[in-house]
Amino acid sequence: MSGQGFHVHGPHDHEVEHVAQHGGDHFTSRVAVLTAVLSTIGAIFGYLGGHSQNAALLYKNEAAIQKTSASNQWNYYQSKSNKQNLAELSITLTSGEVREKYVQEVERYKKEKQEIKAEADKLEAVAKAADQKSELEMHVHERWALATTLLQVAIAMAAITLLTRKRWMLFGVYGATALGLLAGAAGYLHL
Repeated sequence: MSGQGFHVHGPHDHEVEHVAQHGGDHFTSRVAVLTAVLSTIGAIFGYLGGHSQNAALLYKNEAAIQKTSASNQWNYYQSKSNKQNLAELSITLTSGEVREKYVQEVERYKKEKQEIKAEADKLEAVAKAADQKSELEMHVHERWALATTLLQVAIAMAAITLLTRKRWMLFGVYGATALGLLAGAAGYLHL
């Protein structure tokens, strides 16, 4: 046992070696290659689906942050409105120089409110845009998920085809593959 490693073959290893040494039938080889190709494409679709889902979550998070900032601006706007109302009340209750001071304050509050409103509106627009991007990414994610699922169905059907050796089942494999590729194309094209 010096220098010799312990090596165990699994059942699939034995089958691969048998096909390699004795030729095997072409049906098994073709379905095996098809399964490997479908697995690869499915893995790519799965990755792209995960990427679009992460992007959707990031956009949704950005929308929430911007909505909170807009809400803060509207609260600030309301506080300026309250101060303006108090200044307007003071105008009616006072006269002379003090009254003029409150008139100036009312004008200052009106100007500040316009600036605050513009900022709040801007933040709300950014939040709305982020929400729309999030919805689009979730839609794309659903297409990638559907494509991945259809390819997984095709792979499962290919395995059943190999086990039962019923060639007619390949139509189901091809059909699920075609639908999966169409769903993947829809995800890629953002449809």
